[in-house]
Amino acid sequence: MSRVFLIFTSALVALMAGALFYAARIPVQTAAPQPKVEQEKAPEVVTHPSFTLPSIGGINRELSEWDGKMRILNFWATWCAPCRREIPLLKAFQDEHSIDGFQVIGIAVDFPEPVANYAKTAEFNYPILVGEQDAMAVAESSGVEFIGLPFTMFIASDGLLLGAYIGELHQSHLDTIVDVMIRFDRSEISAADAQTALKGL
Repeated sequence: MSRVFLIFTSALVALMAGALFYAARIPVQTAAPQPKVEQEKAPEVVTHPSFTLPSIGGINRELSEWDGKMRILNFWATWCAPCRREIPLLKAFQDEHSIDGFQVIGIAVDFPEPVANYAKTAEFNYPILVGEQDAMAVAESSGVEFIGLPFTMFIASDGLLLGAYIGELHQSHLDTIVDVMIRFDRSEISAADAQTALKGL
């Protein structure tokens, strides 16, 4: 190998090493972090569940049949003493407030035969649906932990689920329900205000 070639190769290696050393000292320009833009999430609108359950006579009924009404969905059973105590109150409520656009709907978490037998003496003036496990699934769709009966859901005329209540309803509860739901229906209060008021039952 010629001496000239060795000298040329050594000079080339030195030149490359110098270039690499210089490049390593140049600060790397990084893009400035862009501020995160939080996108506002639209408030979630909780509508009523869509379901079909049989009536006492075995005819399938859909909740949508009562669209446009303020609905009180009352979950009960024949073996539940507080549920039975509510029934006369709910019948009186239906008589008094049907003209205001309210509709009580009883949903029996029970077997069809005892419900049919009980209905003969109860003389319901509002529709009764029967569901067992399917009825429990409807109650759980409210987002409120379904831990027992009676259990009642409140649905506005536009289909918005305004709240649910666990336990026996009394006249004071129904008075509040009527006031809040009518005010919401007239757009006098917001959905959030209505839901807050009904949580305080």
